[in-house]
Amino acid sequence: MNVYRKIIKQIKKHDLIVIARHIGADPDALGSQLALKEIILDTFPHKKVYAVGNPANKFKYIGSLDKFDEEMYDNSLLIVLDTPDKKRVDGVDPDRFSYKIKIDHHPFVDKFCDIELIEEEASSACQMIIELALTKNLKITKSSASKLYIGLVSDTNRFLFNYTSSKTFDLVAKLIKKTNFDFTSLYEEMYLRPIKEIKFQCLITENLTITENGFAYIVLPNELLVKYEMDSSTAGNMVNNFNYIEEIVAWAFFSEDVSNGVIKGSIRSRGPVINRIASNYNGGGHIYASGVRLKSFDEIKPLIEDLDEACKNYKTKSL
Repeated sequence: MNVYRKIIKQIKKHDLIVIARHIGADPDALGSQLALKEIILDTFPHKKVYAVGNPANKFKYIGSLDKFDEEMYDNSLLIVLDTPDKKRVDGVDPDRFSYKIKIDHHPFVDKFCDIELIEEEASSACQMIIELALTKNLKITKSSASKLYIGLVSDTNRFLFNYTSSKTFDLVAKLIKKTNFDFTSLYEEMYLRPIKEIKFQCLITENLTITENGFAYIVLPNELLVKYEMDSSTAGNMVNNFNYIEEIVAWAFFSEDVSNGVIKGSIRSRGPVINRIASNYNGGGHIYASGVRLKSFDEIKPLIEDLDEACKNYKTKSL
């Protein structure tokens, strides 16, 4: 693929490379980011490569991020992963870099990079990095392969989501064959949870509001998170534990993040398209998995109404 050649050309050209991803990091964003850093350093040891952004304690098992310095803007290459629009890039100002590359699997939102590799049919950003590395014969170790596998498995929900393809399985098989990393040992770190999270999940289950149109939601203020020793990111990620409930076709968790002064909304769907709605509320994502960042609790009600209407329309068309 010609775009791969262009990407590698810029990596070779720049001695300083900064790798960023979207705000509200998830395993795919972190896995692809940290793995690409390792792959570049293992292939081109003389480079200086930094993976930057706000840390996510819940996913610290994937690896550690670097602290960004203003001097990193000078004559450096920015690679943005898993991020469709400039406003959602975490920790840096893309406009201040000399050259910019985007590698993303979300629907197109806006162009802000010199090279933009967008594959909506890809299961994850990690899948795209696997393909890039294998195609261009970059060095992949067991460490970087593990990070890529964690991100891919997380974003596909263990290969359950509909954007998992034969290409996904083919690339994973090649990754395992090439590096022989122990993928079964990774699941304990990914899914091991303290009892307080299980108790909090039970509280969510007991208090979900479910509309007659099949939309479910819950609002989690900071006082409740503090009481159960939860943070907003952990609470929001629990949205992934509520798939396959017969009475629900779409659902959302709204958790207060006092440190950043926002309300984080995590939205999932088994039918209604939700990313278009999310884009109207400072968010976006995939058609069945999106997120928003609201300025206040007052913005939750109109968003709930829009999502509920989407569920109503979906169920009406399905009759």
